[in-house]
Amino acid sequence: MTTQYLCERPAVRLQQIVRQFGGNRVIDNLDLDIAPGEFVALLGASGSGKTTLLRALAGLDEVDGGRLEVPEARAAVFQEPRLMPWKRTWKNVTLGLRAGDARQRAIQALTEVGLAHRLEAYPGTLSGGEAQRVALARGLVREPELLLLDEPFAALDALTRIRMHRLIIELWQTHKPAVLLVTHDVDEAILLADRIIVLKDGRIAREIRVALERPRDNGQQGFNAIRAQLLGLLGVAVERGEEGAQEQRSGGESFPPAASRRALAG
Repeated sequence: MTTQYLCERPAVRLQQIVRQFGGNRVIDNLDLDIAPGEFVALLGASGSGKTTLLRALAGLDEVDGGRLEVPEARAAVFQEPRLMPWKRTWKNVTLGLRAGDARQRAIQALTEVGLAHRLEAYPGTLSGGEAQRVALARGLVREPELLLLDEPFAALDALTRIRMHRLIIELWQTHKPAVLLVTHDVDEAILLADRIIVLKDGRIAREIRVALERPRDNGQQGFNAIRAQLLGLLGVAVERGEEGAQEQRSGGESFPPAASRRALAG
């Protein structure tokens, strides 16, 4: 946890959390604190427990043991936008909110994600990136203390994903929720997070603090050292020439080398 968070009371506290299916422990006595306003990314191979942990934090699944403390005000954004196709954009944003100023709050949230002009549109007319921005607006309109992101950019094309990275950082810095991001993308974790947690067999294998200045890009000094460390923890060897390739690029976020893209694909 970065120095600025050390004296904060945690927004999230997990103590000896256990989640199992049959005889298989997917989460095994896991301890984790997330400070208010901290951005944490979860990395790990498929089956390591990332999404299981996020679902427990979202209140979608029960845990089988341990103590879980999370704020009541929380929201989740998933890989699929999960919009109601028969409802207009602004009504999707306000699902579950009480009437009154709901429309005005939707307008404000959609303005923040650059979609005020799509207020009356139906989900079927939105692009993938627009639909995911509506899902973000739906989360933010609830003013969450904890924002849970379950691979929300995985299905987007590379350029849209870059725009979404910049948007989520802007929104995070404005609203200051604690954020937990589940991702299979090593570069994405480094670009966005204050702290990266690597899960293995339902336990925390390693925590890495990302001290790079913001805004970040793949060519930033120190970026490749963190990438190589993470890939090593994930059991992926960096091919010769890949580690230095990004240092030669500049001008913003660029496409990750092959090793980063392959890191967790299986």
